[in-house]
Amino acid sequence: MTVEELKIRQLANQHLITPKDKMTVIRDLCGVQAQFMVNAMHSLKIRCSDFREDTVKDGLVKNWTVRGTVHVFAEDDLPLFIHCNNGQDYLRNDWHGYSFWNQRDKWALTPERQAYFVDVILDALKYSELTREELKDVCRQKGMTEPEEGSMFDQWGGGIREMCERGFINYVVGEKKAFCLSPSFEPIPEREAELETARRYFTHMAPATVHDAMYYFHATAAQVKDRLSRLPVSSTECEGRTYYYIDNDRAYDQGIPKCVFLAGFDQLLLAHEKKESLFLSPENMRAIFNLAGIVSPALMIDGEVVGKWKKKNEKLSITMFRTATRKEKDLVFDSACSLWENIASINFEE
Repeated sequence: MTVEELKIRQLANQHLITPKDKMTVIRDLCGVQAQFMVNAMHSLKIRCSDFREDTVKDGLVKNWTVRGTVHVFAEDDLPLFIHCNNGQDYLRNDWHGYSFWNQRDKWALTPERQAYFVDVILDALKYSELTREELKDVCRQKGMTEPEEGSMFDQWGGGIREMCERGFINYVVGEKKAFCLSPSFEPIPEREAELETARRYFTHMAPATVHDAMYYFHATAAQVKDRLSRLPVSSTECEGRTYYYIDNDRAYDQGIPKCVFLAGFDQLLLAHEKKESLFLSPENMRAIFNLAGIVSPALMIDGEVVGKWKKKNEKLSITMFRTATRKEKDLVFDSACSLWENIASINFEE
């Protein structure tokens, strides 16, 4: 395949050429990254044929999944991403033994105290969704000390994250950091879940190299190759790299979209090793992937990331990586107005 053919396949597989219904998109993409909900919602908006602000959250949940990052994904896929130690820890409120968290120097919760506060949190969430601060207040009223609070509500997850990973709770699908009880589900073996996510990846985010899959799954080469060996993949060569994919009976006779406003943390960029991206040139990589771990919303014209964008209220700011032509500015304006109804002004910076 040529680079252009690879680009068309990746764009089409990710529903950026022909939008599909929300649940098809969210399942095919294994969810969308959601540190910032505005990015997750925009990622769906540019891919979904049935996107509506008032219903987009229906049927979705939010939790830690791929690469240990927070994603919004289909509620039916809870068993796919919340493994609960192959089901052994599902809804188990026993915290004896080694864990990543309780081995940290400042961990202040004994197994007994952790179990007690898990019950406190679960009881509080029976009646309503609660934010982190509201849950902290509930726990303080039940005698939680400041060091214990630092462990349960650690900024990187802590005891709250462990509750999520054992199937007790999820994040609320919304911008505020609130939690809710998780619907019940039947865990499946982690190896089985990994194979299914790999099947979706090589069907709906590929063609992709082994390096791409290592980057996306935060996996080793051996792990990726093991999954490839258990999947009906085909392969193709392009510029010295081997790309793998699973045939999905989709026609790839469309052209590359003229203009796409990719979301921050967009799956098109996160699904592939950023240093080998087909859409983002190396000299512009740090403008999109900054050293603080933020992935900025990218402006793509004719299959190339040429800038980044930011929308605040009715104003759209475009930072170009090169000088935009008059034709390109008109194209961006038309695309922006078709995507948002309330654009009052567009400012181009270089």
